[in-house]
Amino acid sequence: MIAMLLDYVLFLAKTLTVLVAMVLLVVFAIRARHTGGGADDGERLEILDLNERYRSLARALKETCLSRKDFRAYLKAERKREKARAKAQTEERKRLFVIDFSGDIRATEVAALRVLVTTILLDSRAGDAVLVRVENGGGTVHEHGLAASQLARLRARGVHLTVAVDKIAASGGYLMACVADRIVAAPFAVLGSIGVLAELPNFHRLLERHGVDFELQTAGQYKRTLTLFGENTDAARQKLQEQLEETHNLFKGFVHEYRPALDLELVATGEYWHGNRAVELGLVDAIQTSDDLLLTESEQRDLLQLKYTAKKKPIERLLASLQGALAGRLAAWAGHLTQSPR
Repeated sequence: MIAMLLDYVLFLAKTLTVLVAMVLLVVFAIRARHTGGGADDGERLEILDLNERYRSLARALKETCLSRKDFRAYLKAERKREKARAKAQTEERKRLFVIDFSGDIRATEVAALRVLVTTILLDSRAGDAVLVRVENGGGTVHEHGLAASQLARLRARGVHLTVAVDKIAASGGYLMACVADRIVAAPFAVLGSIGVLAELPNFHRLLERHGVDFELQTAGQYKRTLTLFGENTDAARQKLQEQLEETHNLFKGFVHEYRPALDLELVATGEYWHGNRAVELGLVDAIQTSDDLLLTESEQRDLLQLKYTAKKKPIERLLASLQGALAGRLAAWAGHLTQSPR
């Protein structure tokens, strides 16, 4: 136990060092912004023509498999088809915008999602549609709620939205997916987990055993419920449970708004299901991979995959790295406390 306490003291010392370093870097960053010359922020919007990508893949395969004569004939026929496509193409040709969202516990890609949704809405026209390929196992409530709200912006403006789940859309991931007009999933994709949790360890008895007092002062009866180092009470546990139930009801209400036919008593238990069972329960509309969906759509739409990146300045990358290191040390000792739809 003495060794554990010494480790803990060492941990606090390291954490304090990281905090001091972060404060100094923040001060440096603020001064740099005031004296900087207005350098480019490094924003970049990439647009990939998936139709052309598919045609390029087909040409590469045929060049390998066909004889030279047959390949020349294929290229000649392909040029004719290209001319016909160009002639038939008008300003009103339907488009499908493709967005990939790979989620983590903090839904950090929501910043890029906001920009991409805004970009689409700035130039949306009748007949346009959006496909979002979601891969997300859930996380914090407010971050995933914001991500779902971004997708809701598309539906509110009349842009048809499809969500494809090839691997997982559980908890906060399903909070996003349920907004779609249509959800498709691969046969073994994981969906559901409509539930909320909060968890953390408590070191009160360990500290008490070694004569270490922990003081916590709050203003507001429920400013803090459960704590890491203080003695938790039944009243605090009850209050946290009430907050979890409230968040769960909010989650269920949001799902019901977009998928009113779902039997929430059956599916909002925190359980998850795979593709075919998810279709039976109404969580998903059809079994289909995003790859097959895109191949089908490529026959009648222009497929445009969008990706947004914002290059961070060196000082921002360093601050993010230090923040991650601090979060990792705290998580190592304190576990992860989250009220999350998962």
